[in-house]
Amino acid sequence: MDNGASSYHRFCDVGDVHGLDEIIIEYSDGLILYLTSIVGNVQTAEELTEDTFVLLGTKKPKFKGKSSFKTWLYAIGRNIARDYLRKSSKKRSISIDETPEMIDNEAAVEEAYIQKEQQITIHKAMRKLPEIYQQVLWLIYFEGFSNKEAAIIMKKSIRSIESILYRARKSLKSQLEMEGFEYAET
Repeated sequence: MDNGASSYHRFCDVGDVHGLDEIIIEYSDGLILYLTSIVGNVQTAEELTEDTFVLLGTKKPKFKGKSSFKTWLYAIGRNIARDYLRKSSKKRSISIDETPEMIDNEAAVEEAYIQKEQQITIHKAMRKLPEIYQQVLWLIYFEGFSNKEAAIIMKKSIRSIESILYRARKSLKSQLEMEGFEYAET
């Protein structure tokens, strides 16, 4: 699949529902994780992800190809999440329900546990950063978007994204050091 665009065009132009199914299968997990960084709650992010795909299925917004399909889809999800936050008066909450995976080898179990603990520590530290820092770090380091794509999703200039990313990394490093996190710099 060429980043979802052909599946979406097949769905919109020919009415092939399998095209929409392919998009949902390909992008739902990543979109849920990204929206969680915005709304701070996995269940809410799942609902907003469903809303994003319902919008695609019912209103069929036009994909003009000015960015990658994934960038376009995440921007739609971000707008839906922003609308939700504007309408919602609830305070943000977080939930970390991650446990180490079952592995046969003792050393592998220990390594998996350490990695999972590091991930939890990083996610907790990220939650203490301003929302805009969380979003830019998530998009670039966890989702693999380029600075340009992150700029489109977040509706910022590339220069602004670079500046925010610099400050976000610096803040995350400082937060991790305060929590006693040890890491190797590359």
